[in-house]
Amino acid sequence: MDEIKIAAAYIRVSTEDQVEYSPASQLEKIKEYAKRNGYILPEEYIFRDEGISGRNTKKRVEFNRMIGIAKQKPKPFDTILLWKFSRFARNREDSIVYKSMLRKQCGIDVISISENTGDDKMSVLIEALIEAMDEYYSINLSEEVKRGMTEKASRGGLVTCPPFGYKAVNGEAVIEPENARIVKWLFEEYAEGKSVSKLTEAVNLELGLKIRSGTMIGNKTIARILKNPFYAGIVIWGDITAQGQHEPIITKELFDKVQERLKNNPAMKYQREKSPKRPFMLQGLVRCDNCGYTLNHTALCNRAEALQCGGYATKKCYVSHFITVKKLNEKVLQALENVAALDNFLFEPSKAPEKEDNKHRIELLIKHEKNKLKRAREAYENEVYSLDEYKETKQTVEKRISQLEAELNVTPKKKNTKELSNKIVEALPLLRSDTLTEEDKNAILKSFISKIVFKKPSNDIDIYFYG
Repeated sequence: MDEIKIAAAYIRVSTEDQVEYSPASQLEKIKEYAKRNGYILPEEYIFRDEGISGRNTKKRVEFNRMIGIAKQKPKPFDTILLWKFSRFARNREDSIVYKSMLRKQCGIDVISISENTGDDKMSVLIEALIEAMDEYYSINLSEEVKRGMTEKASRGGLVTCPPFGYKAVNGEAVIEPENARIVKWLFEEYAEGKSVSKLTEAVNLELGLKIRSGTMIGNKTIARILKNPFYAGIVIWGDITAQGQHEPIITKELFDKVQERLKNNPAMKYQREKSPKRPFMLQGLVRCDNCGYTLNHTALCNRAEALQCGGYATKKCYVSHFITVKKLNEKVLQALENVAALDNFLFEPSKAPEKEDNKHRIELLIKHEKNKLKRAREAYENEVYSLDEYKETKQTVEKRISQLEAELNVTPKKKNTKELSNKIVEALPLLRSDTLTEEDKNAILKSFISKIVFKKPSNDIDIYFYG
């Protein structure tokens, strides 16, 4: 009985690609190749990046997801099929690194279905030549594009996505009247003395605006608008500054007035300065119950150190978790006394690397066996397997899955809470002592506490211990 060969497909198009290289046409050719060469191509192993350059891999989400899946043990597929090698990468360095990793470490081949390089030692040279030509084309194209953008910027044309208040129409920035009125209002209000924070509050609460990610607008977004010379009709591109071809939303005089106030605004200067990191006993342990972010230092409250949810500070969470360090310290110490006395612990699963790795390994093996079962059924439906072969494979795979699930569901030993209680009792005098540093107290807590969840509006906390 022949081994089932599983393939993955990677499809990429960028904006300059021709119609014949569309995602649909690439996939159609890859499917034809897979069927002709005895591969099964599951839907979940078809990866697409559309409208993205192949110069590097940072922004190619599906490419990176494919590489992550390929690293799993056992390997999920045998081959990655491409329309052309240029779909994989137009950067020789990336191509060498990823292909070498896939072939040598994962045992996964990378095949271009339209560029037959052969199977002998000359194939290595031919493949390298193809990729070198692709990289040359990409670099040359990039240089031509940059040259064109520089020339356009020097004439005051639009070379990037226009800012809020404008939209791009046929390569030109055109005013959006409704949003332009908001931009003009922001400049006028700030010039008259209103603060950035007040403008931010008004924009969020009264106008209900959202940034492109869908979240509320923060102070930094308003500050960026106020600092952008594009609104005064000026285009800046690298070292080039030119009078723009677009219609300005505000006058140059108003823009200069706002810049002068921004430059002399102590609040804006404070925002640019990084607040010094002050160690504290609960550092890195306390989390917001609403979004899961860690509580960090915030502005001082009546000269007392205070904490706030990191998500709230960046407008990603809308529930304030403000509390002074002193008050939260006392809450935690009192809670530790109570749980030690009552033997009432909340445990998180053990974070021991070897246990987590073993669990992950078994889960991957179960997933792999289930995939084998699915492929066997597909092979039978496609008349690659006979009914007897399918039954035999199904029986073997299901038996293996049962064994792995039994191994995964082994009941853990009962936790020794008495030992943990003694550890807390011994630690409490040290945690209340003035002689220990905050770093030392933090290290003591982290030796047995996994996390502390601070709940609002009840002001309660839950302490989770290592299992």
